[in-house]
Amino acid sequence: MLIDVPGASVMNTKFQFRAGMRYAKRPEVYEIAHIVEHLAFGANAKYNSEQAFEADFTKNGAYHNAWTSDFSVCYESECADFEWDRIMRLQQVAIAQPRFNDEELQSEKGNVRAELTGYMNDYARLLWPRLQQLVGENVPDLQERIKTISGIELKDIREHYRRTHTAHNLRFIIAGNLRHRRHKILRMLEDWDLRPGERFEIPTDDLHSSAPVLIRRKDASNITFAFTWLTPRKLEPSEVYAMNCLNHILNGTMSSKILGQARKHGLVYGMGSDLSNGWHNASWDFDGEVNLESSTKLFDLIHKELNNVLNGEISDEDIAAAKSYAIGRYQMGAQTVSQISDYYADGYFTNGTIEKYDRMSGLVKKTKKSTMVDLAREFIGSEISALVAVSSVEKAAIVELADRLHF
Repeated sequence: MLIDVPGASVMNTKFQFRAGMRYAKRPEVYEIAHIVEHLAFGANAKYNSEQAFEADFTKNGAYHNAWTSDFSVCYESECADFEWDRIMRLQQVAIAQPRFNDEELQSEKGNVRAELTGYMNDYARLLWPRLQQLVGENVPDLQERIKTISGIELKDIREHYRRTHTAHNLRFIIAGNLRHRRHKILRMLEDWDLRPGERFEIPTDDLHSSAPVLIRRKDASNITFAFTWLTPRKLEPSEVYAMNCLNHILNGTMSSKILGQARKHGLVYGMGSDLSNGWHNASWDFDGEVNLESSTKLFDLIHKELNNVLNGEISDEDIAAAKSYAIGRYQMGAQTVSQISDYYADGYFTNGTIEKYDRMSGLVKKTKKSTMVDLAREFIGSEISALVAVSSVEKAAIVELADRLHF
């Protein structure tokens, strides 16, 4: 995807491969994609070390990063417009011509282990993999991921890279001032030394509901929670905007139905809800932190407001306010090249959706209450749900909270 932003002073690039952890050759090396990502800017055909590459890459202020998910490895950069072609060539040598070596591998194995061990103290990161497991997704938890690091060898790194980093498995977004540059950019990309390969399919999972789970932590003085409902299909763009509108009504501001009322009555400092729209399914996720003494009142409030939605009790005023907010965010959302690129990235990389930015306001204006209600009924009626909490409380307290979400 090439996005022309006339007059832009920077260029933003994203190169994504379906090469994430779910594509590991075997479960024993599950964390391999994460380590490949860490090695991305190490030794390559032009530079002998990460330090040498970094010094040259950033000498004019350019930025680069990479991230890994269950399905993706994505390499990003942003640079001043005057050096866009130099940075593109450096991206090429880093991504298409790495020279993996054992010294850097051992260092990055240690860095990844330290990163994941740190996540063990981040309760939100601790509970989400467990929630994925409960609904049937084939992923390990953090402790299981850490255990797979030590057995990863240099031959495994090279195998994973060769199998996943191929031309047909690559998608990219390049955004900036592309006037008179499109053909040069495409020629540069065609010179990348990548095997043809194939575009990997997104794995499917046998989704189902599960009983609530408590991850006990003696030092967790409150309850960090997350719960989800899933529907086994990908939503259309109009449905995504309807759910975004509904989430705003429920948790978007201090005047919202759940978060706003909970803050007004001192029940919770922060919570939210979000939609994740994947290739095979979509999930409606809620999360937050609450003290034990306030937890039942909070979950009663959540149940009450969700039940109102299921009964179609959403006021025209709330819908109009949510639409107005979304239109304002739309007008503010294209101030930078990075914002424009980010808008397209999630849908394009996750499920192949390309919804042009200038259509967004039209989709928002056409959002209907009936669509919100129908989707809420679809998610909650799917019978694919789970709840996980991290706390020092007894499990019975978590089971009681989960019971309050039955409809």
